[in-house]
Amino acid sequence: MHEIDFSQAKKEGKGFHFPGEFEITAVGNASAGLPTHVPLLLERAGLQVLHETVKHRHSGSGNYVSVTVSFRCDNREQYDSAHAVLRADPDIRYTL
Repeated sequence: MHEIDFSQAKKEGKGFHFPGEFEITAVGNASAGLPTHVPLLLERAGLQVLHETVKHRHSGSGNYVSVTVSFRCDNREQYDSAHAVLRADPDIRYTL
C-alpha cells in the first residue's frame, strides 16, 4: 500500500483541520458492550469524548452493533490513534 499525498488538499484548504471535533464509528460484536466500551477506549487513549453524542445501532440479525461517538483531538496523530486503539480491540471488526 502506498502513502496518500494530502498536499494538494491542504493547499486548497480542504481535509481535516486541527484542533477539532471528529466522529468515529466502530462496528463489532453485539455481545461485547461496545456502546460503553468504545468511549472508554478513546478516553484511555487520551482523547476528550463527547459522551452526549454516543449512539448505537444493531444489525438486522442482531449479531453486530455500530457505535458512533464524537471526540476532540489536537492533531492528526491523535485522530489516527483513535482508529488504531479501536481496531486493536478483538471485539471491533472495523472503524469508519
